[in-house]
Amino acid sequence: MVIDSHQHFWNYESKKHEWIDDSMSVIRRDFSPIDLKQVYDENGIVGCVAVQADQTLEETNFLIKLSEENDFIKGVVGWVDLRGDNLEKDLELYANNKVLKGFRHVVQGEADHNFLLRPNFLHGIKTLEKNDYTYDILIFPHQLGATLEFVKRFPNMRFVIDHIAKPYIKDGFYDGWAVLMKEVAKQENVYCKVSGMITEADFNTWTPDQITPYMNLVFDAFGTDRIMFGSDWPVCLVAGNYQKVKQLITDFIADLSETEQTNVMGLNAMKFYNL
Repeated sequence: MVIDSHQHFWNYESKKHEWIDDSMSVIRRDFSPIDLKQVYDENGIVGCVAVQADQTLEETNFLIKLSEENDFIKGVVGWVDLRGDNLEKDLELYANNKVLKGFRHVVQGEADHNFLLRPNFLHGIKTLEKNDYTYDILIFPHQLGATLEFVKRFPNMRFVIDHIAKPYIKDGFYDGWAVLMKEVAKQENVYCKVSGMITEADFNTWTPDQITPYMNLVFDAFGTDRIMFGSDWPVCLVAGNYQKVKQLITDFIADLSETEQTNVMGLNAMKFYNL
């Protein structure tokens, strides 16, 4: 059973989605479950986890509604203000919701390199842990040092690194990212999504060989029990298509055992998110 652990939906608005710059103009449009269902049927995908792209409660509610209308959306990673005074009250709104599995904050967009370590954010994570939610870590490599300290503080919290922490594949930068990813991976409660890699390479000229060293490091560090396939659709469309993204991973793991391949392509996501 192949589960896509990371994809998005949105109704495009230029202001809300201003992060979609001119180089990504191909995704300046709406992306709905109807679009994705067709892609999944073509690529043998059974279900997915829909992840927030906007930092509002409305986004969380939007994804939950889509999941109610489309049974292939098996889980939702939403957004809630983890630093806010109303966090407990906001979470109460979702207390009986089974599809909402966890939350994410766009930490990569925060100017503060130590954003994850600030007391109000740490308090928010403690609250998520108490309520048995997961947390997706969206960062750039320069935030890995803070991430290492962050995950060490919550040994019982279920964390997953999105997009292998977005290494600068296009520039060929590797060593600093690799050292810290190995350290983060020593925390056994931290998983990693092999997703979003082709968009960290050159959109037009990337090759699997350029990405292989990064995948080698992640698989060596996390092992096949803590890695999840994710497409990052529709963002991946700026540098390829769904088939190419999936094939990048399936070719890489082709020599692994059937059990290991099953783990990476779906079972780990099912366990992590309790799908």
